[in-house]
Amino acid sequence: MKHIPVIIAVITCLFLLLPIFIVIPMSFSTAVSFMFPPPGYSLKYYEAYFTSREWLAATGNSVFIATAVMILTLVLVIPAAFGYVRYRFTGRSAINLLLLTPLIIPHVVTALGDYGLLSRIGLVGTHAGVIIAHTVLSVPVAFLAIAAALKGFDRNIERAAMMCSAGPIRTFWHVTMPVLRPGLAVGAFFAFMQSFNEAVVAIFIAGRQANTLPKKMFESVRLDSDPVLAVASTLLVGAAMVGAILVMRKKEITHG
Repeated sequence: MKHIPVIIAVITCLFLLLPIFIVIPMSFSTAVSFMFPPPGYSLKYYEAYFTSREWLAATGNSVFIATAVMILTLVLVIPAAFGYVRYRFTGRSAINLLLLTPLIIPHVVTALGDYGLLSRIGLVGTHAGVIIAHTVLSVPVAFLAIAAALKGFDRNIERAAMMCSAGPIRTFWHVTMPVLRPGLAVGAFFAFMQSFNEAVVAIFIAGRQANTLPKKMFESVRLDSDPVLAVASTLLVGAAMVGAILVMRKKEITHG
């Protein structure tokens, strides 16, 4: 009986990883469409990805938009989280619910609203329009992470710094921010990934000029079943694995 949780965990991991084990071999396939197992192996679709202006432009757009969304989200969420956690005011619960609304509403509904608003001000099909629309979706997840970090923050540390003649700004930058850095990093990461992985809103807002990688991947599946999609998926999986390894390595160095 004691091995049952381990067995369930292994089965769950295999279930989650099985699509990856299928996609990676397909990225090296010689087939003209999706086929598993591949009839042969080649790097031609990797060459197609790295020589395709459309795929590289979509990847660059996703990185740029996600980075901008991450920065804008932190600018909005950090003061909002401080105000929500540290102050008591009328309508506090309503504001909390309002901030979390984008997590409740389906993305397609949000996309329709974004399209109606952004089209009126001429931002549909622009990077700025996608950044605004993705920020709406990123704010709730970042707010939850940063607010949780603030709730566990011991304010006696700030009081001790002020008793040692540190002003509010110096205390914030040299005491508060370093302690909250892990929570801020998590919020920034969630905001980046929320934008980078989002496809539904991008389909409505992005257009050709601000085409994102998830939108391009969706179009590839819907229109031509291009195996280059498997290459893009494999590269994303590889980037995620490298990031996870670097984080674990940093933790080992820090604690070692």
